[in-house]
Amino acid sequence: MFAAYVGVVEHNGYRMEGIDIYKAKVLASLFVGGMIPFIFSSLAIRAVGEAAMAMVEEVRRQFKTIPGIMEGTGKPEYDKCVAISTEASIRKMMLPGAITILSPLIIGFILGPEALGGFLAGATVSGVLMGMFQNNAGGAWDNAKKSFEKGVNINGEMFYKKSEPHKASVTGDTVGDPFKDTSGPSMNILIKLMSIVSLVIAPTLANIHKDADDGNNEAFKKNKIEKVVTKPCRKPYKTNYQEG
Repeated sequence: MFAAYVGVVEHNGYRMEGIDIYKAKVLASLFVGGMIPFIFSSLAIRAVGEAAMAMVEEVRRQFKTIPGIMEGTGKPEYDKCVAISTEASIRKMMLPGAITILSPLIIGFILGPEALGGFLAGATVSGVLMGMFQNNAGGAWDNAKKSFEKGVNINGEMFYKKSEPHKASVTGDTVGDPFKDTSGPSMNILIKLMSIVSLVIAPTLANIHKDADDGNNEAFKKNKIEKVVTKPCRKPYKTNYQEG
């Protein structure tokens, strides 16, 4: 996707030989792109936690208000829990989705195609590392909790379910599940979606910023020529030797 973006920009007349991090706007965009996966990940994990707490409150309400649920004689209101999960999956992800779509648009139209290329580079590197970290860490926490079903040997002592180490592993799994099921896999979608948005707007960005880029190049060439023309000639070196 990144290579395709650079190719489309150059195909539409904007000369971009590479991503020059010596330029302030490109370097700033690189850091901004590296921060986007962290912001997206934090919002996704917070959405999972808020939806889970809302569902816990609903389950507690049903236990209090509907008699016979534990005995099997009362019928729980399943649709209420499904509604909470469905509503949270849409509303809670509106902000992360908006950040994913709008950030390339803002960077591209304000700072230009090369800055957007730096933005994509930072987001890609940070997002790939974040995704691998969260998938592996979340899976490790989940497997740590499941390992107590058969027993875990800690310092020569066996621990099973409902033990203190098991309770600690359950706490870790509450973080591991959003890592491996929500935030980690979504890093792939985040990178691809930002790249696709950038690819779609690449021809427009190239046409908008092409004139400014050509003007800067002409001014640079003219200034360079003037310096060469007006540069005084060097005086010959004097020597102590005389022709004999």
